[in-house]
Amino acid sequence: MKTLEFRSGFVTLIGRTNVGKSTLLNLLVGEKIAAIANKVQTTRTAIKGIVNRENSQIVFIDTPGIHKPKTKLNETMIETSFSSIPDSDVVLFLIEATSQEIGRGDSIILEKIKEAKRKTILIINKIDLVKRETLLKLIDIYRKEYNFETVIPISATNQKYREVILDEIEKNLKPGPAYYDIEEYTDQTLRQLAEEIIREKALKLLQDEVPHGIYVEVEKMKTRKNKQREEINDIEATIYCLRESHKGIIIGKKGEMLKRIGRAARIEMEENFGLKINLKTWVKVKEDWQSNDTIVNKFKQK
Repeated sequence: MKTLEFRSGFVTLIGRTNVGKSTLLNLLVGEKIAAIANKVQTTRTAIKGIVNRENSQIVFIDTPGIHKPKTKLNETMIETSFSSIPDSDVVLFLIEATSQEIGRGDSIILEKIKEAKRKTILIINKIDLVKRETLLKLIDIYRKEYNFETVIPISATNQKYREVILDEIEKNLKPGPAYYDIEEYTDQTLRQLAEEIIREKALKLLQDEVPHGIYVEVEKMKTRKNKQREEINDIEATIYCLRESHKGIIIGKKGEMLKRIGRAARIEMEENFGLKINLKTWVKVKEDWQSNDTIVNKFKQK
């Protein structure tokens, strides 16, 4: 019996903001590596997620959502998204089933895909929200615009679509080596993952009270052993916001909101990292951070 040749490659996951990219990435990778919150621009950098299969290694790049830029940070995020398309072996273009036409954001993405002439799989998310006839019309509209390898309608929260998408990607990869160790599922450091988790918990718990203008910086991460000789990871992190009024909301009455954010983040970190976590968080105001080159450069594609 002929052995299948090992395949590998880089797959860019691209789409408008809030279309479900991070949810899909976490589903495909099988681990939580991308922040999920029902807010615009949850993903700010191109996060890599790695899927190791019997005959392939798929390296996913989850890009920031495409939106109208208003700050230097926004411009950097969009630049990061588009710059990853030409370097991809396959593009996963994610759109919403509720679209009735190709909107401005999706049209811009489509133009970038056409320019790069990349193999592209169209993923239509949130199919549970529309009728079959609506979905078929949308598929027809997009098929007339580009020669997609295939179109896969899904609900990104449903596990059953995972293998369907991975099989289709694997078919479209070329023979090649594994780029990462088979035990790895992301190229993010523990520090970056900790920042992602804290930011996600803040976004979820704060709801619409604080605009999206927060970022998290882990300033200290150190492992020690307690009296029982158990390993504990001491993490100190600062949540930066744009205004003094936002700081008060993030801290909350008698510090309750900040405690809730810290508690939720610590529990998830312990589950994800397999370590005991001692987390301390602070809140500081940095009014111009979205236009600060030093900070914005952290979000550029590496």
